[in-house]
Parts: sequence; C-alpha cells; structure tokens
Amino acid sequence: MATIYLLFIVLLAAFLGFELIRKVPATLHTPLMSGSNAISGITLVGALVASGADHDLLTTILGTAAVTLASINVVGGYLVTDRMLGMFKKKNSN
Repeated sequence: MATIYLLFIVLLAAFLGFELIRKVPATLHTPLMSGSNAISGITLVGALVASGADHDLLTTILGTAAVTLASINVVGGYLVTDRMLGMFKKKNSN
C-alpha cells in the first residue's frame, strides 16, 4: 500500500513540475536553471549519502548512478549560467 502512495506522489510531482515549467516564459528558463543549482547540490549530497550508506549492491549501484546524474546536472547548470553571464559582459573593441 505504501508503494501506491509513493507512486502517486511521484506522478503528482512530475505533473505539477511539468505544468509549472510549461507556463514559464522562454526568457526565464535559463535564470531558473541557474537558480536550481543549489537544489541540485542538495540532491548530490543526498546521492552521496545513499551510495555509501548501505552495503547492499543495488543501493550502491543506484546511489552511484544518482551521483553521476546529479553531478552532470550541477556542472551543466553552472556552464549554462556562465554562458548566460558571458552574454552580458562588454566586448573588447580591439
């Protein structure tokens, strides 16, 4: 029964997240992504804890996959933020 509740929460979160992002104008997607890097950092810490907390093979594999995906998300977010901020820098007229 608890699995059904957890599945319902995941589906509800996915639906609400999709609806919220869909209503955001395209000009705000990059600033929102750069702001979500803090949340991705928290996810990365949680993934590190999950990958090393238990000695079960499945937990270690899923935790390692979570660390990999969260790291890609954090690095990609900072690269996009750097590129976005680079658009506002003054160009040299040499």
